[in-house]
Amino acid sequence: MIHFHGGPITPDTCALRAWKGRHAFISFANPQQIGLASEVCQSFALDNGAYSFWTKKRVVDWRNYYAFVDEWKNHPRFAFACIPDVIGGTSAENDALLAEWPHGKFVGCPVWHMSEPDERFIRLCHEYPRVAIGSMGEYDAKKPRACRAKLRDLISKVVDKNGYPIAKLHGLRMLNKDVFTHIPLSSADSTNVARNISIDKAWKGAYSPASKETRAFTLVERIESHNSASSLCYDAEKDRFTPQLTFEL
Repeated sequence: MIHFHGGPITPDTCALRAWKGRHAFISFANPQQIGLASEVCQSFALDNGAYSFWTKKRVVDWRNYYAFVDEWKNHPRFAFACIPDVIGGTSAENDALLAEWPHGKFVGCPVWHMSEPDERFIRLCHEYPRVAIGSMGEYDAKKPRACRAKLRDLISKVVDKNGYPIAKLHGLRMLNKDVFTHIPLSSADSTNVARNISIDKAWKGAYSPASKETRAFTLVERIESHNSASSLCYDAEKDRFTPQLTFEL
């Protein structure tokens, strides 16, 4: 699984420790470190910033985001861009934004929210090579048990005979090992590193890192020491789908 670490991670020296040779998730709401990420990362993905705009009650002209994606979509380390979505919106509203998207299905990744009908997720997996999943409400990733139970049930509807999802699945704000280790995600992101390197009270003890840069490296290494499940296979004994690893270490 690809672990995308969201920015901005400040100062730039911390971003360098977190991103060098790894993967960055750059939000259109805070794009100031896109130049740094594009140079030092293995790959970077673009987030439309809808969640940030929604929490700040800001209205955005998506044409500006389309232009931003157009500027970066041919960069050799560009991975994908999340197609704009309406937080808490209807399927019709989000499908309208898919129809408006100017950059095609290879560049763009549609977003499905857990408040939407399962049927829309299934349809998107059949129509797009990659689908992003947004957790919210009772299935928020901050409630890992409920979130992963919902995801297992959902993803079981779009797996092949080997238990592999038919589309690459990206978990938005899902770099929580209690979620992604149970689900066959292709990638996930979070701003865990950006948020926690400055919380001094979280770093105590004689062996606590002395600098933010070391904190960033420590968090990234801890997150990336875990991988997603390889597949989701039906267990006849338990009468349910369960996560599987291809090779046990």
